[in-house]
Amino acid sequence: MKIAGPLKKGKFISRPNRFITHIDLNGEKVISHLPDPGRLQELLIPGAIVWLRPALKDSNRKTRYSTLMVEKEGVLISLDTTLPNRFIREDFDFIPFLKGWCLVRSEYKIGNHRIDFILKDTQGNEIYTEVKSVTFVEKGIAQFPDAVTARGKQHAELLTSLKNEGKKTMIIFICQRPDANIFQPMWDRDPAFSHALFNAQQAGVDIKCFTTNVSLKEMTFCSEIPLNLTPPNE
Repeated sequence: MKIAGPLKKGKFISRPNRFITHIDLNGEKVISHLPDPGRLQELLIPGAIVWLRPALKDSNRKTRYSTLMVEKEGVLISLDTTLPNRFIREDFDFIPFLKGWCLVRSEYKIGNHRIDFILKDTQGNEIYTEVKSVTFVEKGIAQFPDAVTARGKQHAELLTSLKNEGKKTMIIFICQRPDANIFQPMWDRDPAFSHALFNAQQAGVDIKCFTTNVSLKEMTFCSEIPLNLTPPNE
């Protein structure tokens, strides 16, 4: 999947709120929109190299840039939470476990909720699918969420309910970096979501996670990684 550019290199200064970053861009302090509302404390460290996309000249945005990527220990990590859904829409035929599937519908409304996608597998079954962006990796372990997500918990519970009704359901965690070997919930950060995800797996919701190769110009599939959803001390 191509990433629109060109991107500009800067250095992270501070983050006054969830969606704003202050960046040193060639000696000028600029205000840049941050698409990822997660904590990101292990990534957005003063002095960290970041990559910005300038806003379109004819846009009415209040910020001139978006902070889309950050570097950590030589690894380029995407902070654009829209990319995982774009990846599924545009490039899912390059994902081995989705090869030959097709997209039926995006943003499907169920009650007060919206499911990211309805996909159709090679047998013609419709799969209710939710996609989550992962950026946190520590010692090779990808974890989600890095901030409490009531919405994520509701999605896991909704897909569990649909599975119990006989529908096929899936949650895909897309790690926007290549350096993870296994995925697990962040139990200490959001135990409610973590239990909901474990319960979803127990109910038969298909749960997948894969890593991606990220460059300044594109994102590509790297590898599917195993899961450990077992609650601690069990």
